[in-house]
This record gives sequence, C-alpha cells and structure tokens, in this order.
Amino acid sequence: MPSAGLVERAAVSSVPAARGTACAGCDTELATTLLRCPVCRRLVHAETLARLAAEAETHEAAGRRDDALAVWRGALELLPGDAEQVEPIRRRIGALAGAEDATSKPAPDFTKRFGPVVGGLLLVLWKAKVLIVLLLTKAKFLLLGLTKMGTLLTMLAAAGVYWTLWGWRFALGVVGSIYVHEMGHVAALRRYGIKASAPMFLPGIGAVIRLRQHPATVGEDARVGLAGPIWGLGAALTAYAVYLATGSAIWAAIAHFGAWVNLFNLLPFWQLDGGRGFRALTRRERWIATGALVAIWFATAEPLLVLLAVAAAVNAFSASPDEPDGAALGMYVGLALTLAALSRIHVPVATP
Repeated sequence: MPSAGLVERAAVSSVPAARGTACAGCDTELATTLLRCPVCRRLVHAETLARLAAEAETHEAAGRRDDALAVWRGALELLPGDAEQVEPIRRRIGALAGAEDATSKPAPDFTKRFGPVVGGLLLVLWKAKVLIVLLLTKAKFLLLGLTKMGTLLTMLAAAGVYWTLWGWRFALGVVGSIYVHEMGHVAALRRYGIKASAPMFLPGIGAVIRLRQHPATVGEDARVGLAGPIWGLGAALTAYAVYLATGSAIWAAIAHFGAWVNLFNLLPFWQLDGGRGFRALTRRERWIATGALVAIWFATAEPLLVLLAVAAAVNAFSASPDEPDGAALGMYVGLALTLAALSRIHVPVATP
C-alpha cells in the first residue's frame, strides 16, 4: 500500500550567499555559508535583515498577512539559531499565523477538560466534522491543486499504476484519499504562510510536498504534519458515510484504505507525519502517547499499532522540548484511536 505522503523538510533555501569574502565589521574572510562573523560576531546579513524587517512591517500595516509571514520567515533563514532576533521574529510569526482564525470560532479545548485520550478523540472528531463539511462544500480549494500541471500529471500517472493493480474505481479512491491528505498539509501551510510546492504524486509510494521555508517552531511543524491525517480522516469518514448510505462495498474499501494509510503516517519516524507531531511533545507526553497506543491496540486489535507503539517508545528517549504541547498530544492520540477503529471496519468481499 502506498503512503499518503510526507512534507519534506529539505526545503529549498532562500538564504543568499554572503555578498563578499570579508566581514563588513572587521574584514575577516568569511565562508559564504556563515551567518555570523566568528571574530566580531557581527551578523553577515545585517543590512538585508533590516530591509526585510521594514518590508514585513509595511506588509503588516497594509494588511498583507501572507506577504508579511513570507518575509519574516525569509529573515529567519538569515539568522543563526542563537541570535537574539530569532525569538521575537518567531513570536511575530506566531501572532500573524493565528490572526487568520481570529474571527472564526476556535476549537473547543477538549484536552484540558477530558485529558489527552478522551479529549484528543473529541478534538479530532470535532475537526473531522468541520472537514467533512469542507470536503462537501469547499470544492474550489480542493480543486486548487489540480490547476498545477505537475500535480495533475503525476496524479494521473499514479492512478494508472493503481488501476492496473486494483481496478479503476478503487484506484480513483486511493488517489483521491492521498490527494485530500496532501491538501490538508497545503491548508496548514497556507495558514502559517509557509511557501511550499504543490503536491507531487510518486506512484507506489504516495505523494510529497517540498517546503521552500521551514516552520518557525516544532509546534507549527507538528500541526502542519498532523493536518494531513486529520484531513485524511475526514475523507475516510466521508467514504464510509457513502458506504452506509449506498451499501456499495467499494466505498467501504476506500474508507478502510484511507484509515489504514493515514494511521501508518502516524508512525513517529523520520519525516512521516507522526514523527513531526512527536517532535513537539515532551518526554512525558511521548510516554503518554506510547501508553495510549498500547491501550488502543488492546481495544482494536489493529496490528499496525504495535509498530507505532514500539517506534514511539524508542522516540521517547530522543531529545525533546521543555514546553508541553497538550493540543498536539491530544490530536495525535485522537487520530490514532479514530483511524485504528475505522481501519477495522468490515469490507464486504462481493462488490455490487
């Protein structure tokens, strides 16, 4: 089975090379990849950073949120990680990224009220409800990716491969499920103002989106990563609802596929969506997620959860942030529970 895809962090850097071979402050010779002079500690791109800050503030004053986000993210790429300007810019990005939803109804804070497992389930179901409406009413956004020739051609190529394996109806369901998953990433990237390519299908593997800018924080990265499985869950639930309404077994098969492949993407490993979600969790939260995966495996008997639980336990020993992220933990656990339950649905052998 193909993976629903991943968002590559190997972004196309927008950092320009240093304009010369000498520091403007002390004339020390510099490698073109340095961001700070090793002698006088002067920022190599100080003048460019000042220009970008003025440009971003102009965009903000004019209400051009997306343009301001893009410029601030570009400025981050010109700063070494320990520069004092990094945190203020990250806070600015966070404020701008949250401004888009300032007038909309926020998601209920289920995780604080009911804990990471029950609250996470309720949060994911709440988001899935919203996404089902989106899938049914926001065709314009879902068609956005199809206007990109690369996406359309690679999608057709993937559909052709799957057609030869499983027939045209299931092939279209597979491609559609992967596409909706990828558009979940696109929606999150647009919300945070992160530049990225359109989805590109890799037949037999899934699909990929290449970032041209990095998320500013692990929390942003986690939400971009988990947005794919959340949208994928919405697509799977929609397919299952069609199956219940029509009795056509092909829709049950598509729902089962969508649930299983999105559950696989929760594997906390490498650049898979689960790996990106896990990077926002503290060590304690990672152990909570591991325990939840074991409990969900006992409840659903989904074999894939054993792999997820083992990978989560190993991941718990890796470096982790100091600040907890209860929302990311709740989304991860809620996704694991709902996708595991949906992956166990019965698919009739005979199709009408």
